[in-house]
Amino acid sequence: MHSTLFKVAMITGVLAGCGGQSAIKPAEVLDERTGITVGALQEPIEFVINAQNAALSNAKRATFAYLGPIEWDRMGDISYALWVHVAPGNDRQVGDIRAAGAVTVNLDDGPLVLSPIETPGVGQGPYKPAVSWGQTSYFALTVDMLKHMAGSQKLILNFRAADGTTLDFVPSQDTRATLTQFTRARGLTDD
Repeated sequence: MHSTLFKVAMITGVLAGCGGQSAIKPAEVLDERTGITVGALQEPIEFVINAQNAALSNAKRATFAYLGPIEWDRMGDISYALWVHVAPGNDRQVGDIRAAGAVTVNLDDGPLVLSPIETPGVGQGPYKPAVSWGQTSYFALTVDMLKHMAGSQKLILNFRAADGTTLDFVPSQDTRATLTQFTRARGLTDD
């Protein structure tokens, strides 16, 4: 009983300590089955289809995309990933996001092609998919890539569409502030 209360108090303390100005705050959870501590945002960053792609479609329900950084800490063995989820609408369809070269992040200095990876097998994912019928995948992420994304004024998600064209998604909020807050919460910045 004391162990459970201690864990709840610790998680509550961590969550309270991660507070800041961003609407999306970092969080940390211990996966009890594997012993892996998972650092993530409380909610992923939402992306909407850009105006040019939206103009090409007469959709009543648009496709949305979501992105969230993850830190997996296996007793000091730390690794990172990007969680990406696509909630399809009835507009142009995104192709298989797990295919090689299917997802690109466009930053200030150009594109960064994401590479799909397998997860370490934690019991529950760090983010909840927006829709059960959407596509979710994890992509390789290094500390340098994460810092680069946090420092970039532009962050656009590009997906290969089912018809071979490219669909661009823009964030519905400031990604710099959110990703910078995540890097600070994870102890990855020098300030």
